[in-house]
Amino acid sequence: MTETSQFTHGYALLVGVGADLTITIDDAVAIRDILTDPNRCAYPGQNVRLLAGENATRANILGGMEWLAGQVDNDAAATAVVYFSGHGGYMPEYHLVPFGYNPQDIDGTAISGDEFSAKLDALNSQKLLVLLDCCHAGGMADIKAVGYAKSPIPPQIDDILTRGSGRAVIASSRKDEVSYTSLPYSHFTLALREGLSGYGAADRDGYAYLTDVALYVGRMVANRTRDKQHPILKLSAADNFPIAYYAGGASTPKALPESSSHPTPYEAIDIDMVAGYRRILKRYQQNLLVVEERMSGFYDQAAVPLDLERTKDGILRKIEQIETKIEEQAQASGWSPHP
Repeated sequence: MTETSQFTHGYALLVGVGADLTITIDDAVAIRDILTDPNRCAYPGQNVRLLAGENATRANILGGMEWLAGQVDNDAAATAVVYFSGHGGYMPEYHLVPFGYNPQDIDGTAISGDEFSAKLDALNSQKLLVLLDCCHAGGMADIKAVGYAKSPIPPQIDDILTRGSGRAVIASSRKDEVSYTSLPYSHFTLALREGLSGYGAADRDGYAYLTDVALYVGRMVANRTRDKQHPILKLSAADNFPIAYYAGGASTPKALPESSSHPTPYEAIDIDMVAGYRRILKRYQQNLLVVEERMSGFYDQAAVPLDLERTKDGILRKIEQIETKIEEQAQASGWSPHP
């Protein structure tokens, strides 16, 4: 654990386009709030830039990417996060859809997959996480281009992942799925806030690690949408880097008021038993990560091999069984999930 309670090397650009999907603004604000909360992720406020609604134009987003590149250029230990919540798809080439999109001027008002990937490639941070919530269950009032097809992830992203280790992308859904909205946020953003608050932490050392967050988000979104939405995790040869603190430098996660879930209560059971459970869960997580990486190559749900689906389901059942045992033993010691 560092001497300071701020995650000083964390930088983020957060985009919530709004327009016909007003919840994307709420989602981006919610991620800003969790990242800059001194009791949770503890990013310095000046290290996080939010572009929401009418501020999320093509020019401002591209300018924001340049701002982020400048920040990480001056910090060799930087962790960079790029979050985009809005429409994305083919028209006929892949584009992200900023505020003010005009189908009569795609080049001047949208951001192509090539442009977006070039901006990501310019980020020289050792650690880069891209979060894309680009395919929503919502209106398409602003999307009228002939032949437009929604898609959650630019195909050019794969090129970014070959640039070295420490690079990862989490997209909210597969190609043939939508990203479901809920209250107060989308299912993807709600689970992401929980993951960044330590809900999926295998080790209680105060850090929200990439794979812990990614695997937690994948589990929760699939569960809460009754298996209708499956986030995609794409990695390079990424080490399991810390994205942020989860409790402002402390080791015990804090529950989120909007969440119906709660952090697994390791602190309430015998320390030797905790060590055993953590070893088991980390092994299951490692197995699940291998399966998720293989499945990430299949954008269409129907194309995922049945053996992969069955393997994943089996690992998830084992994780749930261990978590249930932990909670049962914690409750026997007087712990309550609803303090």
